[in-house]
Amino acid sequence: MPNTKSAERRTRSNARKEVVNHTRKANLKTIERTYLSLVKEGKKPEAATSLREVSSLLDKAAKTGVMHKGTTDRKKSRLTLLLNTLK
Repeated sequence: MPNTKSAERRTRSNARKEVVNHTRKANLKTIERTYLSLVKEGKKPEAATSLREVSSLLDKAAKTGVMHKGTTDRKKSRLTLLLNTLK
């Protein structure tokens, strides 16, 4: 239980931010799974466009503090390597 008014406000604020961050992460994971399925099927042009979308969303997640910058860089690197293995 928060003891002060400011602690109560911070608790409410954190709860709202948690919902937003969870939604953003869930959407990101969905788009990432779509990209991985395109790579698995071997559809390189569609996967390339999907990779641009995933990279953009990862950058936005890092910028807004939803994910750490290093995590997003690592994910983008690994996803790009997957695309480059396709012929």
